[in-house]
Amino acid sequence: MQPLWILISFLVYTALLFIVSHFTSKNADNDSFFRANRKSPWYVVAYGMIGASLSGVTFISVPGAVGKSHFSYLLMVMGYLFGYWFIIKVLLPLYYKLNLTSIYSYLQSRFGKRAYKSGAIYFLISRVIGASFRMFLVVSVLQYFVLDYYGIPFVFTVAAFILLILLYTMKAGIKTIVWTDTLQTTFMLASVVISLYFIAKGMHLTTNSLYQKIAASSYSSVFDTDWHSPRFFIKQFISGMFITIVMTGLDQDMMQKNLSCRNLKEAQKNMTWMSLSLIPINLLFLSLGAALFIFASYLNLNIPAKADQLFPLIAFKHMGLFAGIVFIIGLIAAAYSSADSALTSLTTSMSVDIFNLEKRKDLNKNQKIKYRKYIHFGMSFLVFIVIVLFNKINKDSVINELFTVAGYTYGPLLGLFTFGLFTKIKIKDKLIPIIVIISPIISYLLNAIAPYWGYHFGFEILLVNGAITFFGLYLLRQKSIISQ
Repeated sequence: MQPLWILISFLVYTALLFIVSHFTSKNADNDSFFRANRKSPWYVVAYGMIGASLSGVTFISVPGAVGKSHFSYLLMVMGYLFGYWFIIKVLLPLYYKLNLTSIYSYLQSRFGKRAYKSGAIYFLISRVIGASFRMFLVVSVLQYFVLDYYGIPFVFTVAAFILLILLYTMKAGIKTIVWTDTLQTTFMLASVVISLYFIAKGMHLTTNSLYQKIAASSYSSVFDTDWHSPRFFIKQFISGMFITIVMTGLDQDMMQKNLSCRNLKEAQKNMTWMSLSLIPINLLFLSLGAALFIFASYLNLNIPAKADQLFPLIAFKHMGLFAGIVFIIGLIAAAYSSADSALTSLTTSMSVDIFNLEKRKDLNKNQKIKYRKYIHFGMSFLVFIVIVLFNKINKDSVINELFTVAGYTYGPLLGLFTFGLFTKIKIKDKLIPIIVIISPIISYLLNAIAPYWGYHFGFEILLVNGAITFFGLYLLRQKSIISQ
């Protein structure tokens, strides 16, 4: 596939997003940007959130990881369902009851200002890193297969990609994203299905025969029974449950879309249908991963050192022009679906949690919109810097790095919210920043020492981090309890 076709596909799809942005941003204000004026239809949010929850990491990195971890990721996805149940039954009712714009405002009402700021800062760190990882994955593919051909530097590619997202989300934010996500979910899923068809065709198989071949291969094994392994099936399941709670339920990015629904009932309905779709959809991505490795063996291809490059390598060089275009549109859709909402949620948290923009009496409506746009630009620049730095150190499958970082940055949030929800204990708010700084450090040290004891932490380091935070908060308890 010629680089020019890839570039054209990228530009056409981007133009489509700007058309959607034009129609959704009319008469937009800060409430439109932060909460879509609480008028988003639940079914539109549910469908669009599929794409946002998958992202470019699932699109490329989950299939690439099948080579080492096989279908063990499916156990984590099954754990997601229990995490979503907790979000639907516990967190969403709380957020709607308090009428929150930023979910971290809850920490102020429960503990105090420093807990609130600590939670918001950890989200900002987590989401900047997570969004940067996701964008890096897609930009690096475009760079390797297209822009290196034209001699365009990686830094320029990153800057251009972020600028495009900045422009089409600048005015209406989440109001635009709710609708662009529906496009992105459609193109992403269509890309996977069509890619499977072309892989089957390339091996002179029917689609059904390809699935039988996948099921018979070692790639389809789900259960890792070695309890020392980071992919031990119980670890995977429990980690999936808590990763969902923290990376969706305690994440402003994901919850901001739910909070744009008309009421709690519609938000719960949205989350229920979205969560039920994740097992078949992730099974589809895992099947694609197995098919890619089987096809690579059929073609006698050498697997790239970075497994994330296997899907684009086969799509661009061994599946024909149409399949290549389908892949690149799916990839771009995956990239945009996570990157645009990430930048919007970062702007929301920075505006509401750090700069208290909604509560400022010294600014009129237009001035608040102006300041919010400055913040939006600033967060975009920060993500740009992190992507460039990550390009210097990337060495593993991005999905592994993403969840590893999440274990350290979301752990304090898990501890804070768990303590707040399940205890009535008052704590010394001024000392909370010390606890949430120490907890990840202790977790990191445990992770480094554990191999000497014959144990390797996987994503369950998140639970350890949250437990340390919980225990640290208990040490800060006061004699009285909060009122019922």
